[in-house]
Amino acid sequence: LAAERVLAVRGRVLPSTLENVTLLADVAPPQGGPAQRVAGESAITEAAGHIERLYLEPAHVRAYPPALQAIFNADLVVLGPGSLYTSILPNLLVPDLAAALQRSRAPKVYVCNLATQPGETDNYTVADHVNTILAHAPAPLLDIVLANDNLTVPPETGGGQTRYVEPVAPRHVRLITADLVDTERPWRHDSAKLARVVIDLLREA
Repeated sequence: LAAERVLAVRGRVLPSTLENVTLLADVAPPQGGPAQRVAGESAITEAAGHIERLYLEPAHVRAYPPALQAIFNADLVVLGPGSLYTSILPNLLVPDLAAALQRSRAPKVYVCNLATQPGETDNYTVADHVNTILAHAPAPLLDIVLANDNLTVPPETGGGQTRYVEPVAPRHVRLITADLVDTERPWRHDSAKLARVVIDLLREA
């Protein structure tokens, strides 16, 4: 849904699975000590601390077949933008879906969020985002990460609390940067800017 809104495209929304699952996370408290197991998307976001690991319960759920077919038919696979821990990664924890992405011959592009997300990605760089994805999914999974390189927040837009993700290059994944900021809402991607870059990548594929 987030990708469709940002790219201003129309299409089908396909769930990764039709089974009932619970998202679990091991969250390390900021003051130190052993990680605590937290259940539920909202509880994970609200838990103070560093998210160390995500899980699905049950772990071995079946992927939705039309979602798998869409991956195999794709000329380009775009992951994101969206909340890293509560939107992107849960889909990659569905074993068959992660395996389909790994087997797909289409280039796989991760669109990194513009800004850090309190409670999930505080102080994360682009490399941190990529490393977190690769720690939760089989490799090789990503070919390209697309990130914003305009880190100046226009003060008149009310985006003073926005903290942009630094475009630090990850290892083993190609980094492409561009100005992707919506100047009126600087915490969001500009759909036209993002679409142009994605279309260029599709033409390269």
